[in-house]
Amino acid sequence: MKPADERLVDLEVLAAEQERTIAELSEQIAQQWKTIGELRRKLDALTDRFLALEEQTAPDIPVTRPPHW
Repeated sequence: MKPADERLVDLEVLAAEQERTIAELSEQIAQQWKTIGELRRKLDALTDRFLALEEQTAPDIPVTRPPHW
């Protein structure tokens, strides 16, 4: 069994490594949310453009009475 001092140092090293890993993961998540926001704005803009183009190119369908009337 390791001496208490050595075990304490091992635990401190482990805690420091976990803290660094958590900070790195947190930064990655923040960057991903930023990317998601940018992509969502671009998708909304493209959707608006598509709907506008679709509206411009859609043929006007005349309102007529069905043949059985």
